[in-house]
Amino acid sequence: MSRVHEIEHPLVKHHLAALRSKDTPSPEFRRLMRRLAALLAYEATKDLRLRHVGIETPLTDTEGQVLSQRIGLIPILRAGLGLVDPVLELIPEAEVWHLGFYRDEKTLRPVEYYKKLPPGDPVDVALILDPMLATGGSAVAALEAVTDWGVPDIKLLAMIAAPEGIDVVEEKFPDTDIFVCAIDAQLNDRGYIVPGLGDAGDRIFNARAV
Repeated sequence: MSRVHEIEHPLVKHHLAALRSKDTPSPEFRRLMRRLAALLAYEATKDLRLRHVGIETPLTDTEGQVLSQRIGLIPILRAGLGLVDPVLELIPEAEVWHLGFYRDEKTLRPVEYYKKLPPGDPVDVALILDPMLATGGSAVAALEAVTDWGVPDIKLLAMIAAPEGIDVVEEKFPDTDIFVCAIDAQLNDRGYIVPGLGDAGDRIFNARAV
């Protein structure tokens, strides 16, 4: 059974159309990314566990429910940083830990350059954040790192995915839930998602390579 969740929601489709446009400037691109990240996180967190607590309202005592698990946000640097703040708005108590990979343009394989995970103290649920699931190399490397950390429940959140990347993740980590706004047609010969939206990191940070 596939654990890929493509979010079929009118607001997702609406904001994604603007996100894809080459004419969308970086400030608006970031705003759209935040909206889509919040919608993705809403879908990905529907099964978080709760515990009951007592509450005193201005009128009486009652009972409420609060999150009972430690949640970790794991952005893949650098583009994953664009998804952190909107998810923190929904889960302010979440911890944020970072993984950094760059892609070798000859082999298209990820090369790790940064890993910040506290040894021996894993969170209960990890949300790996990366706008693009392309070749799947960085996603698999991140899943390996977070699995080795000892996290029992890991979810992968991306704006856009290529079928090739999904296949790679499902082969290596079949029990991982993948949440995406859209599954595009394919990768091109440079490993970019088509039709895609270009380089998400460049567009988020307004730092396109010459």
